[in-house]
Amino acid sequence: MTPRDDAPTGGEPADDALLDAVSFDSAGLIPAIAQDAASGQVLMVAWMNREALAETVASGRAVYFSRSRRRLWRKGEESGHVQRVHGIRLDCDGDVILLSVEQVGGIACHTGRQHCFYRRLEDGAWVIDEPVLKDPAAIYGAG
Repeated sequence: MTPRDDAPTGGEPADDALLDAVSFDSAGLIPAIAQDAASGQVLMVAWMNREALAETVASGRAVYFSRSRRRLWRKGEESGHVQRVHGIRLDCDGDVILLSVEQVGGIACHTGRQHCFYRRLEDGAWVIDEPVLKDPAAIYGAG
């Protein structure tokens, strides 16, 4: 599959050759960077296993592997903030995935922010420079 960066992916099953080209680590994972297709903003970094990558290719929606839950995590399954995949790239070493996505709802981070990179190093301290767009309790519930 060779998606254009401006065209949603999905509907095509991932074949073994496509998946075999990916260098998963010893835990069977690969880092996946989600980048906004329109702005180029890096939204988040997560992990994929073979099954997550295959489902992402087939469905056109970002699917990751949650290391804490030890299961597939379909982005937006709780929050509704899904990622529609417009393109998938593999780096030169085959060990990092770059997803070009449309972030539905404009919130990629579980903190309620547009992206996960909201802390900037300034004078030896981390400074928060991105606003919370929606209270996480309103997204995920209070408990």
